Parts: sequence; C-alpha cells; structure tokens
Amino acid sequence: MLKGAIFDFDGTLVDSMFIWETFGEEYLKSLGKEPKENLRETFDTFTLEQAAEYYRNKVGLKSGVAEFLPKLYSKGVKMCVATLTDKNLVDEVLERLGVRNYFSEIFTTAEVGHSKKEPHIYRAALEYMGTNKSDTVVFEDAFYALMTAKNDGFKVAAVYDKFETNQVMMRANADYYISDYAH
Repeated sequence: MLKGAIFDFDGTLVDSMFIWETFGEEYLKSLGKEPKENLRETFDTFTLEQAAEYYRNKVGLKSGVAEFLPKLYSKGVKMCVATLTDKNLVDEVLERLGVRNYFSEIFTTAEVGHSKKEPHIYRAALEYMGTNKSDTVVFEDAFYALMTAKNDGFKVAAVYDKFETNQVMMRANADYYISDYAH
C-alpha cells in the first residue's frame, strides 16, 4: 500500500524543461524585442534574480498533476519534493500553482550535499516522512535519477518528459510509467 511519495520537481511535477530551450527567445519577446542569433551569449548576462523571476512566473503543472496530488493526499499518502532546484524557488512556484500544501517538505541536492547520482536525497525524504521504502514511490523524469532510486531499493515511477531521450530504458526499469498524470 502506498504510504509515501517523493517527487522530483522539474519535468516531473512541473513542465519546466522547455524553459531551458526557449528561455532567451521568450524573454526577449516579452520585452517587445526580436530575438537574434546567439541567445546563449545574450543570457549569459542575466543575473540569477532575473532568471529566477522568469522561471517563477512561466512554469506550470504537468498535465493531470492538479488532480493527482489531491487523490494521494486524501488517501493519507505523505509527500515530499526532492530536487536540484533552489528550495525558495520551488516553494514559490508550488505556492503560486496552488499545490504547496500537499508537500510536507522540499529537499534539495544543495542542502543534502549530494547529487542524484547518489541516493542521499531520497533517503532524507524517506526518513522525514517516516515511511518504509517498500511503501514509498519515487517519481522521476530523468533516467539517471530514476536508476539511483531504483538501485537503492525504492519503487520508482518514470514520468514522461520529452526532454529525457532514454524513454525505452525508463519504461523498462520503472515499476510504474506515467505518460500523463491525467490518464
């Protein structure tokens, strides 16, 4: 029986990976300017605050997440976020999108001190929730992170994101495969 859920943020809960593809072009258009070539060079001059503000306002939930989270919550499933993204930024985005209250805590690789190539972040979330590995599912859109959790004994749900090119291996190794939370 599912008692705990650990969600990655970018590409898993929110549709944000596109930002890194279109960030520069979208920002310039919002300023009424026509994008030129070499956008990466242009956005190398962005301050961290400017980039965070853009991210904070453009990110939306993945399809079906707004319906999926209340279902888990109503069944008493404890939920946390485990992410590479800045904690304050994640907190603000989840709040803006109206789903922050479903998550008891947000864990970041920076705070844990280890990347997702190691299982520390998933273990920290598990310990915080007080659930057993056998009753906890890790939701990830990145193959390497999915395999880190799986190899550490977690059940894993692969969440489709078009920016992860290894979908065949994601599906083959996952306990669950989510192409869309709405279905």
